[in-house]
Amino acid sequence: MSDLTVTNWFGDLVSHPQVIVDANSVDDIVKIFKNPGQYPSPVRAVGSNHSTAPCGVADGGTLIRMKMNRILNIGADTLTVEAGAIHIDMAQELEKHNLQFYVNTEIGRLSAGSAACAGTKDGSFPGEYGQVGSYVTGVKMVLPSGDLLTVTDEQPELMQKVRSSYGTFGIIYEVTYKIRPLLPMHVHHKTYKLAEFVSALPELKALNYSMMYYIFPFDDLITVEFRKYNPGAKGDPNRTAWALRNYIWGTSGPKFGHDIEQTVSVPSIRYGIIDSFNAAWRFKLENIVSSDYTIPGDQIIRYPEVSDDSRYTFSLFAFDERQYSQTITEFFQFCRDYYNQHGYRCNLLDVGYRIAQDQKALLSYSFDGPVMTIDPVSTGNPGWKEFLGAYNQFCSDRNGKPLLNQTFGVTPEMAKKAFGKRLAEFEETRKAYDPGNRLLNNYFRSVLSGYI
Repeated sequence: MSDLTVTNWFGDLVSHPQVIVDANSVDDIVKIFKNPGQYPSPVRAVGSNHSTAPCGVADGGTLIRMKMNRILNIGADTLTVEAGAIHIDMAQELEKHNLQFYVNTEIGRLSAGSAACAGTKDGSFPGEYGQVGSYVTGVKMVLPSGDLLTVTDEQPELMQKVRSSYGTFGIIYEVTYKIRPLLPMHVHHKTYKLAEFVSALPELKALNYSMMYYIFPFDDLITVEFRKYNPGAKGDPNRTAWALRNYIWGTSGPKFGHDIEQTVSVPSIRYGIIDSFNAAWRFKLENIVSSDYTIPGDQIIRYPEVSDDSRYTFSLFAFDERQYSQTITEFFQFCRDYYNQHGYRCNLLDVGYRIAQDQKALLSYSFDGPVMTIDPVSTGNPGWKEFLGAYNQFCSDRNGKPLLNQTFGVTPEMAKKAFGKRLAEFEETRKAYDPGNRLLNNYFRSVLSGYI
């Protein structure tokens, strides 16, 4: 095993590459593929390395850290950048030009290269998608042969596969997005008892808001975040609403959960304190994170480049929205039963999103229709990984769809059940571009084991 050690942003996934390369140009990437003796397999590329699944692990191989991060062109409705550019930097530059992304996803350190070939999540606005990559219209990549390839929406079938290729076809070095004019955005929050939420769900969908929601299984509550564009908004934008939300959600909340976990040993007291914090959080969401005029890009959080005690981790499964009322009800009971049986519960609130049907990516988790997700969130407190094992089985048993870069512990059986023939189609294309398996690490080798 190599002495080199690299972790993901959270710090719980460890990679031991033989070689680490900082890619500052396309030539740096080509050189790796042209010299396999010097740069062994598997070859994996990472941006900010926020994935919660080991898709970027390169044990014994070559890890590429993408340093190419220039904004190359801003047009009337397109943005072209190098693959290492991160979303919060791009969004802030777009705002200067009165432009915005279609999907302003929360994790600001998401790199363009990752967004172009890996899954993301955000509540869909009416008539729009909730995955960043669905608005990627072109990529340039270095193939394992060392050749260069450009793929655009002019090749829709191949582009569909590239959007969920997870760096297994080639290394993306340039990305083009479809963008739009900047619009004012309304936001407000409302809290429901679980039974009220389930009963109101058809009406909530009919309101035509984008919906994200905060899940509190031990309080029997769900707080829904409603967003919609509001082009008639007057006055100056509210820049404090999202700033407060981002600070509590991305910094103070996780830090509080971490510190309480470290200092309060009695579970009943520890979780009583956390539940009180969550009650205060709901109050602030309902009374402060509310405005008729916010800037969409303000939702994006600039997480620190190196994680600290405010870090958190998460997982995800998506469910057919037609079954969601039953699934979320059973999830609340699952969390309580698991705590009673094993003494473990997440020490942060959980979240979820409503995401429109989306076939822009072959392995899209909403390929077959609109979905709603259940995303446990934690500081990685003791018992987290064991909990995820039970959560994964709970979700797979209910036909949940994982996200291969954000769902920890996906087994070959779960992947096959979730994606079926689409996974076989993905492997067929992957093998055509990488017959020597230069880009195939142990994680994807396992996920695809029934098809390789």
